[in-house]
Amino acid sequence: MSKLGYKLITRITLALLAVFILTFAMNTYFLPKYFLYQKKEKLASLTAELSSVPADALDSIIPKLEQARDVTIVYTSLAQNTDDLNDRILRQLNLKGITLSKFWLSEENIALLRAGSRVNKLYDQAKLKSSFLVNFLPSGGNVLAVGESISYSKETIGIVNRFNLYIWASMLLLLIVLSALYTARIVKPLAKLNDTAKSIADLSFTHADIRTGDEIESLAGSINRMSDKLKASQQSLEARNANLRTFIADISHELKTPLSLIQAYAAGIQDGLDDGTYAEVIGRQTKHMAGMIDQLLELSRLQTEIYELMPTDFHRMLTTTIDDYRAAFRHKNMELIVDDKLPEEAWVMADSRKLESVLRNLLSNALKYAEGKWVRVAAEVQSSAVHFSILNEADTSQEAKWGQVWEPFFVMEESRSKQLSGTGLGLSITASILQKHHANYGHAAQDGTVEFYFSLGVMEL
Repeated sequence: MSKLGYKLITRITLALLAVFILTFAMNTYFLPKYFLYQKKEKLASLTAELSSVPADALDSIIPKLEQARDVTIVYTSLAQNTDDLNDRILRQLNLKGITLSKFWLSEENIALLRAGSRVNKLYDQAKLKSSFLVNFLPSGGNVLAVGESISYSKETIGIVNRFNLYIWASMLLLLIVLSALYTARIVKPLAKLNDTAKSIADLSFTHADIRTGDEIESLAGSINRMSDKLKASQQSLEARNANLRTFIADISHELKTPLSLIQAYAAGIQDGLDDGTYAEVIGRQTKHMAGMIDQLLELSRLQTEIYELMPTDFHRMLTTTIDDYRAAFRHKNMELIVDDKLPEEAWVMADSRKLESVLRNLLSNALKYAEGKWVRVAAEVQSSAVHFSILNEADTSQEAKWGQVWEPFFVMEESRSKQLSGTGLGLSITASILQKHHANYGHAAQDGTVEFYFSLGVMEL
């Protein structure tokens, strides 16, 4: 038996035993007292009712009360002496079938009754295994005795306790069997979940197939979803690590080339070989290195920097940015198509400097990598949001690679032979900024074109 099953059965057994012991103690020690208390309450209620009955009506009402309440009622005059009074009551009880071996009202009891007080007495009849509970009350010069026989509860309770013992023993056996069956139903799925958790810990992202229709099945579903997410996260991390390794190798190569040129031209200057262009080459290579380092620093800064979001006229920002790039597109003999459907003012909550950086990154990216002779920019307001998109021709045959374009350090062209292949940080910087703005963004690469887009909620002014 498993540890969980053993614990469950043990605790159920202990709980059942505790309830049995408590029941046994209540029956033995408290039930007789409670039973006597109830009888006393019954007689007290009846004597209170009799106290208001006139003396001349007692003979007619007593038989009715005896039958209705299952008690014995007798009365006699209080003017008699002690012996005659006791003898008179005892003979009346005998006539009604109540034979008492022990019965006596003392002088003190009779004095209390004559003073108008009530007296309660319990006469133990050991041979009959019963007691006789009597309430005495004075009424119109008479003393009324209202009594009821009470069987000994000790023997009855003993029988009840033994019978309960048989019942509880049977229940305990049945519960142990049912607990064993039920714990097996619980433990087996939990054992499967444990094996699944161990597999996940070993990076083997398996599923637990459990159909119990309860919380355990729900837990299995949660673990399965966790397994899927961890698998996806691991694959994403492995892809990022691969991109990082590629980036480190590539950036090392990129930095090594200008450093080698700087070193060579610096040595040429020292040897007096400078023809007047060496310093210019050194400056150009230094600027190239500084640009790469700036991009790395910008990406790092954007992850933690606090954004200052304020109302920004997106339409004005877009128009100004596009105007800055028209000359660059004409210089490359490319047509910049602008489909501007925005209203005169389109206000969004944004960090204007960083949002402008997004537009410039996307336009620069299209300017560098577009394979055709045109780039199309579109902007409009739909569903209370500004939608921006930029579309150009591109090689979309490598679908798997297009899915990684937002990842840091990723470049579509693996060979670094192209002059404009870049460091793979531009779109990562763009994604970081858009995420901080809670913008919906993405891309679509199909049928020889690639489209980058994002949307921001429009402010209601």
